[in-house]
Amino acid sequence: MSRFTRFSPGQKIKVVKKSASGVKYVDWKDIENLRRMLSPNGKIYGRKRLSSSAREQRMIAQAIKRARYMGLLPYTSATL
Repeated sequence: MSRFTRFSPGQKIKVVKKSASGVKYVDWKDIENLRRMLSPNGKIYGRKRLSSSAREQRMIAQAIKRARYMGLLPYTSATL
């Protein structure tokens, strides 16, 4: 995936999945999909850009923060 990949406004990125019991969650180990939700500088895109609800956006932010803490995603754009 290119470093400067842009998404058109109509293109949706969904990473919210349902478990077998019907609970929605975002997997922090799914790096490729989480990386799409970051700007080239490493910032998390907003709700309108990701077309997610407030609850989904909180789950996405938490998953990205966990992946950063575990060393799977960078904090800055130096290594994107």
